[in-house]
Amino acid sequence: MLGCENKTFIIAELSANHNQDFDLAVRTIKAMAEAGADAVKIQTYTPDSLVLDVDNEYFGPIKSGLWKGIKRYDLYKSACTPYEWHPRLQKVAEDLGLVFFSSPFDFAGADFLASLDVPIYKIASFEINDIPLIRHVARKGKPVIISTGVGDFDDIQLAVKTCNEVGNFNVFLLKCTSEYPAPYEQANLLTIPDMKRKFELPIGISDHTMGTAVAVASVALGAEIIEKHFILSRSLGGADSAFSMEPEEFKKMVDEVRIVEKALGSITYDVSVASKQKRRALYVKKDVKKGEVISPENIGSYRPGFGLEPKCWDSLVGKIFKYDLLKGTPLSSENIDFDNL
Repeated sequence: MLGCENKTFIIAELSANHNQDFDLAVRTIKAMAEAGADAVKIQTYTPDSLVLDVDNEYFGPIKSGLWKGIKRYDLYKSACTPYEWHPRLQKVAEDLGLVFFSSPFDFAGADFLASLDVPIYKIASFEINDIPLIRHVARKGKPVIISTGVGDFDDIQLAVKTCNEVGNFNVFLLKCTSEYPAPYEQANLLTIPDMKRKFELPIGISDHTMGTAVAVASVALGAEIIEKHFILSRSLGGADSAFSMEPEEFKKMVDEVRIVEKALGSITYDVSVASKQKRRALYVKKDVKKGEVISPENIGSYRPGFGLEPKCWDSLVGKIFKYDLLKGTPLSSENIDFDNL
């Protein structure tokens, strides 16, 4: 799935955690690989891709939340990944065996990524209603991952339909809560299996909660993709540092996801012979003589399961022992006389 040998495709999001330092970006990507990520995702934009450089009520300082007091244009200027870094970071990632891809935020960004032949495109949550952009990206003919954090059911449906209408059916959806960090009670992970049923597409999670629990739990509910922000150390600061995972945390999440994948296994009701022998069976509970009548006084149900099963109890009581038997002998059809009653 998406070029990943593992069941769950685990994406480490670089986002703004390079702090405009190329060497830091490289070190971070190397740490992503060491922590077990399958892919690194960056973001492809300039401030002008997202907002206008205007100081008014719409584009002025953010009024609440993690980035309160920062003008939007200045936030994106400090957070963007320079275009000239892209091919160099792509080589670093691919040399480490990571899938390298990005989220474009305008036509120019999508076209630039096409020139790099990225294997996947991501539509960010806040762009889920930018139908012209989604259409343009879908026409590239590569898999499209769509994050749904600020999209309702109709928004998601329209985004998927837009991809399909231009012949792109290789669409993946990510359940997302667009809060930074996101409260656990807003994760609503039960939406994941519901999305699977309603959209009939692979579903994953773009998780902004702290820690590993939500991401790991999502796999048990059917998530096939996990995206988490990654930073070498939250002490580095930066736009996304507060809700990003450090390498040890990310590795712990990857390890736990791989355990859950093994534990999910397959649907089966089979029980091995060895397991069945751990159950109960019927035994002689005191020494008996040939010809003695079988009764609750001389047989009982005990572990391990090497005799007739307890479900045979009613059909055995009143029958005759065929041989002398010692206490602890498992009952079998061979040591019961069914003919002489």
